[in-house]
Amino acid sequence: MIAVLVIVTVLIIVFFIVFQERKNKLLLDKIKQQKQFEETVAKTKEEIQEQTLKYIGQELHDNIGQLLSLASMQLGMLGTKIGADIKEPYVETQKIIKESLGEVRALSKSLNTEVIQQRGFVESIKYEIKRLNRMKLIAADLVISGEVVAFEASDSIIIFRILQEFISNTIKHSKASELIISLDFKPNQLLIEAKDNGLGFLMDEIKVSSGLLNMKSRAELVESIFKMTSQPDQGSQLSIIYPISKRAERIIDVM
Repeated sequence: MIAVLVIVTVLIIVFFIVFQERKNKLLLDKIKQQKQFEETVAKTKEEIQEQTLKYIGQELHDNIGQLLSLASMQLGMLGTKIGADIKEPYVETQKIIKESLGEVRALSKSLNTEVIQQRGFVESIKYEIKRLNRMKLIAADLVISGEVVAFEASDSIIIFRILQEFISNTIKHSKASELIISLDFKPNQLLIEAKDNGLGFLMDEIKVSSGLLNMKSRAELVESIFKMTSQPDQGSQLSIIYPISKRAERIIDVM
């Protein structure tokens, strides 16, 4: 009887252990599948956003750009028929149209994924800084340290869009006069910081902001550490730690 009880007890224990292992495996598989599903949804959403931005960029360049070009040409043709009394405002108007055309084309390029990929991440940031300074929207500066390393194009697009979101919020809401972006290339990672000297805000008041959530979700797509800090009257600061080596290895494994 004792032997039978021992055998039964052992069988029950073994059954319980096997059951728990099976249960844990199913739970882990479910969590993994859920994570893969969420990543797929996030990537699909990102791809849709990129296609939308590309379309808007093309529309700006092809339609609005062409209309401004036509207006500039027609204005030029009228130049020989205007009197001296309106010569000065005519020249100023012609200048404004030409500048507007240039800015529309510049903006269309900053929205077009293919243009950003061709330029590369660092050059795209430089181009954006020049555009901000040229338009006198804010005094912007870029600081680069370490040896610049090129990384996966799709990842660079995502990080560039995060910075664009921060810049857009700074221009629209912060009333800042200065913006500094720094890129610090380390052997295995890229440290990115963007900060302004604007009004700032209380983080608790915007923790459910769509813009903040969008930036954070984009950072998670490329396995980056994202942090936003701000205080009233102390400006805002964005920090991203992008794992260059880790992402390169993952992309190679996927391929």
